Amino acid sequence: MTTDGGLATVRAGALTTVQDLGRPGYAHLGVPRSGALDLTAHRLANLLVGNPESAATLETTLTGCAVRVLAPTTAVVTGAPCPVAVDGRPAPWGQPVRLRAGAVLEAGAATHGVRSYLGFAGGVEAERVLGSRATDLLSGLGPTPLRDGAVLPLGVPCPVGGGAVPDAAPWRTPGPELVLPVGYGPRDDWFTAEGLRTLVTGTYRVAAASNRIGLRTEGPALARRREGELASEGMPLGAIQVPPEGRPVLFLADHPTTGGYPVIGVVPAAALSAAAQAAPGTAVRFTPVRSGSVPGAAEVPPPR
Repeated sequence: MTTDGGLATVRAGALTTVQDLGRPGYAHLGVPRSGALDLTAHRLANLLVGNPESAATLETTLTGCAVRVLAPTTAVVTGAPCPVAVDGRPAPWGQPVRLRAGAVLEAGAATHGVRSYLGFAGGVEAERVLGSRATDLLSGLGPTPLRDGAVLPLGVPCPVGGGAVPDAAPWRTPGPELVLPVGYGPRDDWFTAEGLRTLVTGTYRVAAASNRIGLRTEGPALARRREGELASEGMPLGAIQVPPEGRPVLFLADHPTTGGYPVIGVVPAAALSAAAQAAPGTAVRFTPVRSGSVPGAAEVPPPR
């Protein structure tokens, strides 16, 4: 169900997409989970405007976006900190604001991090595909990225009194270094002992080519024990695939479901919201996790 209003896109920004919790359970059809890269910020945006966490938000990338609301509503901006304005006047980041019909809400360029989330009471009511409103850039499912002038409907806000809605919520801005826990497997035997040690002792940086599919890195190459490719096999969210040049690629929400390069390890899903906010140039360090804390992953031995 939708309201009589909605959103009209004034400035789409570099890449703004509709996102929710994604499409889990369709990997056997070649469909990744997709959904908000920073699920923590997405959930917080919905909480602050009284929505269930499954409601859709807008996910911006680096440069933000601006939308005109076509009916009175309540909105909030979370995720990457950025200047927020309503009709050109400063408005709080991370706090709900009441908007009149015709007001323009603008999330500016991120001052820290990469992705901001615009939540609206009732959520963005884009058409569902396989149960989700999320834009999947790799599979081409869900609504297309926002373009200037595009209009999206909004849903009906939840009844007042359905649950406690905070005025604001604490948020930790991205730090100067991204620390990612990792467990080895399932193809760590394709790498030399030195290559395995390099993964947890080397310092990497986020490459500019990173996107919703994967976080690419720059840094020392991981030495291989075996060359060539292996038969395509399934890859989980958080898999660290190593292409022939030897630099780890961390797969995010729009990742492919199969691949032919070895996966040296897996990062737990709980750590991926931080990865979603790591801007190009951010230092990256992989740290070992205890055996069993990542499904299917082996414990990383201490460097020798």
